Formats: sequence, C-alpha cells, structure tokens
Amino acid sequence: MGYPRLLLKRAFLGRALRSDRLNETLLPKRLGMPVFASDALSSVAYAPDEIVLTLALAGGTAILSQSWEITLAVCAVMAIIVACYRQNVHAYPSGGGDYEVASKNLGPTAGLGVGAALAVDYILTVAVSVSAGVQNAGSALDFLRGYEPLAAALLIAGLTLINLRGVRESGRALAVPVYAFLGAMGLMLGYGGFQWATGTLAQAESAGYDLVPADGYEALTALGVGVLILRAFASGTVALTGVQGVANGVPAFQRPKSKNAASVLVIMATLSITILLSVIALVAASGIQLVVDPQEQLRLDGSPPAEDFVQDPILGQLSTVIFGEGSIGLLVVSLVTGVMLIVAANTAFNGFPQLASRLATDGFLPRLLLSRGVRLAYSNGILLLAGGALALVLVYQATVTELIQMYLVGVFISFAASQIGMVKHWNNQMRLELSERARRSKVRSRLINIIGATVSITVLATVITTRFTQGAGLSLLAIATLWMVMTVVYRLHRDIDREIALPEEGEVTQRVPSRVLALVYVEHLDSPTLRAVAYARATRPHSIEAVSVDINAERSQELRDAWRRHKIPVTLRLLESPYREQARPLVDYVGRLHRDHPRDMVVVYVPEYVAANRFVRWVRNRALNELRSELMRTPGVIVATVPWQADSRYKAQQQPAPSKRPAQSGEFA
Repeated sequence: MGYPRLLLKRAFLGRALRSDRLNETLLPKRLGMPVFASDALSSVAYAPDEIVLTLALAGGTAILSQSWEITLAVCAVMAIIVACYRQNVHAYPSGGGDYEVASKNLGPTAGLGVGAALAVDYILTVAVSVSAGVQNAGSALDFLRGYEPLAAALLIAGLTLINLRGVRESGRALAVPVYAFLGAMGLMLGYGGFQWATGTLAQAESAGYDLVPADGYEALTALGVGVLILRAFASGTVALTGVQGVANGVPAFQRPKSKNAASVLVIMATLSITILLSVIALVAASGIQLVVDPQEQLRLDGSPPAEDFVQDPILGQLSTVIFGEGSIGLLVVSLVTGVMLIVAANTAFNGFPQLASRLATDGFLPRLLLSRGVRLAYSNGILLLAGGALALVLVYQATVTELIQMYLVGVFISFAASQIGMVKHWNNQMRLELSERARRSKVRSRLINIIGATVSITVLATVITTRFTQGAGLSLLAIATLWMVMTVVYRLHRDIDREIALPEEGEVTQRVPSRVLALVYVEHLDSPTLRAVAYARATRPHSIEAVSVDINAERSQELRDAWRRHKIPVTLRLLESPYREQARPLVDYVGRLHRDHPRDMVVVYVPEYVAANRFVRWVRNRALNELRSELMRTPGVIVATVPWQADSRYKAQQQPAPSKRPAQSGEFA
C-alpha cells in the first residue's frame, strides 16, 4: 500500500488496532443502548404517524379514536417480544441472534430464510431511519425541503465512516444524540402532559381542518373498517423494529454479556412503550391530523389547503402545539428527533456486519465478509449495507411512506422463526434435564416463547395480508431472491471444498511429479527477464527453456541476436503466432507439454516489472495479467511470477558487491 494511501486511510479510520485489542472495543450498557437499541427507540418517532395515516384514510374522527386501542395492542406485542428475546440472549449469547436460533433448531434452510429476511430488514432500517430523520429535521430546517435524497445519501456516508472507525467509536459518537432525544422527549411529553392536565393544551393547526375519506374509502363496510384497523395495527408494529439488534449484538457487550444485553432490552422496551403511549394520548388531546395527500383529504370551509401547505410529522406538530410556532423547544425537538432517527440506522451498521460474518462463516456469503478491518470492524459488511441502503434512498427519493411499506415483513419472519426455534430448544433441553426445579424454569421459558411465536405469526399474517400490494410483496420477493443467491453461493463453496479436500486417511495425499519442466516467458531481453532465468535455473529443473511468441519477425530476430550476444545459457524457442495472438500460442505449447508428459510438472516463470504507481502497472503488465489468467486455467501448470521492483537497480548499486562466489553465466548479480 502506497504511503499517501496509508496516510489517507489513517486520517479517516484512525490507527490500525491489533487483534489482541478486541476486548478494548467492547461496550458497557451506557454505550450498548445507543448502539443497539437506538433503532427501536427511534421507531416511536414514526410509528404514531403510520397509525394515524392509515386510520385517516376512512375520513372523519370516529375511527381516529381507535388509535389508542391500536397503540395499546402494539405495546402489548412489544412487551411480549422483548420478554422472548431476553430468553434468546441468555440461550444464544454468541451473536447469531435469530439466524443462529433458527439454524440450530429448525435446520439450515429455515436459518437461511431468517438470514435473508434479517439482511433485507437491516438495509431497510438504514433507508427508513435516515429518510425519516431528514423529514423530521425538515420541520425546523426549511433548506432541507426538496433535497432530502441528497441529505440522506450524505448522512449514510457519514454513518459508514463512523462505523468503519470501530464499534466503540460509533457508540461514543452516537450516545449523545440518543440521550439528547430521550431528554427532549421527556421534556416535551412532561410539559405537554402538564398542559393537558391543567386544560391549557392548545389545539393543533391541522385540527381545524375537516377530514374527508380518501378515494375508494368513502363507504366502508364494517368488514372494511375492521381490515383498515388491522392495517393500522400492522403499520404501528414498526415500533418493534430493532428489537433483534440487541440479540445480534451480544458479543459486543462487556461481561456479563447476556445479562447486560437483557438489561438493555428491558430499558429499551420501557422507554419505547412510555413514549409511544404518551405521544398518542397527546395527539388525540390536541386533535392532530395526518394524511397521505392533504389536497385530497383535508378541507377548510369546504376548500382544500393552499398549494404551499406543509404537513409536518406527528412529533413536529406535537412540539409546535406544546412549545409554540418558531420556539426554541420546537427547534430542539425537531433537530434531536432528526438526529436520533439517523442514529437509529447505526443499529443496522452493527447488526448487519455481524450477521453477514456468520453467514459467510457458514458458506452462504463470500468469505471477504469474514475479515475485520484496521479498526477491528467488519468493514466489508459495513460497506455492503451502506451500498444497499443508498440505492433504496436514491430510488425512492427518501420517501418514508413508500419505503416503510416494505418494512416489517423481514422483522416478523425472523421473530416467528426465532420463537418457534426457541420452543424446540427448550423441548430439547427438558429431555436432558433431571432437576425438577430446572425443568419448571424451562417450562416457564418455553411458555413465554410459545406466546411469542403465536403473536409473531399472527402479526406476520396480518402484515402480509393487509400490506401485500403496498410493499410487503416486494419485500418478500427481495427476501426470496437473496435466499436463492445465498443458496447458489453455498453450493459453490461446497463443490469447491469437496474438490480440494484432502483424501481419506491412508490414501496418497500428493503425487510427486517425475520431473519438473521449466519455461521462462520472454517478451524482451531485459533485467527482469535475466532475473527470471536465474531464478528458474536456481530451482534445478529437469529441463529449462526460454519461450517467446513470434508476432513481429524483425523484433524476433533482434531478440535472437541479443540472446546470442549475451550468451544466455538457456535455449530460446520462438512460437509462431499467425494470428498475432500473445497468449494463445504459449498456452497451446504448455498444454502440449503437459499432454506429452502427464506425470511431469510444467512451471512457467513470468518476469514482471513492479511499480508503486497503479497506472504504470496497468500500462506495463496488462498483457502479462491476461497471460497469467490463461495459464492458471491450464491443468497441470504452475505459474511463478518473478518480480523486478522499480528501484531494484538503484538498491543493487547501493549495496556492496558480493565477495565470495562470482555470478555464473545466466545469473543476475
């Protein structure tokens, strides 16, 4: 790696960390919560929006009153799922999360499906969180309006850089925004609750508008209203996204890892439920309305809003009601909410690389996802996640209402499979347990997971049936496509491993070649070529000859003359090339040698000029690269590159001449 490139990498990522310093990157609970729970905590910023938006499709205010019951149902599901995941982090603390639970208890096929679902969900988490953050920040920063895709793309790039610097650094950098968001929510909801209790809570500006049904929702039957309520519930369950991130991140916690992760789950659920219920209560009290298309559904004295009407998200409207238009409180809440939503994407930046590493370990993804970067983070996984999220943000123009429709399918697929797997886990444990007290404990744990599995399957069915055409179907297609790709990668790894596996014990593990036939590829007679000849002779092969391709008769004659003039003690063979091909005549000649001498090893020595400048390497070595590529695909052939570093001659001049044995003919001194 060139020195300028090394300096640039160090400036962005910091100094490289030794592998034995991995423990120094582990997180205490105070940093573990912002790193792994920020996604679930931030979901309360857009979960109320999705509930209100869906119910508002029917028009009127009667159905909006159902938001309270729907929110209670969402909170109950959250409590159940968190209780289940506390079982997971204790039973499987290695960080595999839902993927490990499903693979070990339900088989590799189910595990691969969960892995694909989680991977898609992590990518959507980044796209949705960053897009929602930009929209919320736009409530206070008007200059962001119209530039949301660009802002979201820049923020994804920033999060990528932070995470490439390491987990602990990302935890420290993102802890302040998370705790600032919680403080701002506490202040806003506390002050709003005081206003509500004292009767001084103002009405929202949107409360003055009449709400009319959207197209196709004018005359809903009782069945239609029920379906709409189920759809609102499904939309509200976005509040549960991110719960699995804590289970996947257990290895990143300090000891005791499982206990710390379980504590973070409880704290996260308590805060999320409190904020969600408080927000919905104040939304109902202040009459806040939110619709998909204000021009279609809002009316003021029978007329739609003005063309420049701006509809802020729920938290933006609520902070305006509580603190007032243009107030410092509105600015603070809007900014910290926007930043918090952006920070929430960081959960995926920690969970996805861990998941990708586990999938690569099991052979379902390329092995480059196994390696840690200079800061001991899974750099390739981080870059892969950033690329997928960036593509979604740009394609959907950072529009949350479109992106979020694809959300949740992957979440509840992993929830359901994980809880079914945990039920089987406890069944297996009880078969081996002799202590009655321990068996009773496992029975209680199994009951919790049975309830979790039932709830997860029910919510998954609700999400798919009520949102299939809105985006759930597209999400299922993405999961199925990724599942097939990973299956192909696994079969490729399996076939290669079988091909290169050692023979069974007792069999001959390696056939020693009868002879070694050495060929030195010659393009020009120069110092790199002489070094290759000297190296080939030093290996003492059975036979050695230099081989060149006769493309130009005049240049070939010059090569013969120079070869004789320098008295190179190796036979030079010129291969005819009637079609002026550089590599094919040599490949054919090597193939004939191997066919004529099947028990012999053919070694081709290729001299190469090595320069630090990439452009120089591309200009000088492109033909050599093609030649090596062709030779490597030829059975029974070994290709040996003999490098000539750009400053080799200078270094040779600076070193004292050898005083013992003189160089023999054909050697390079």
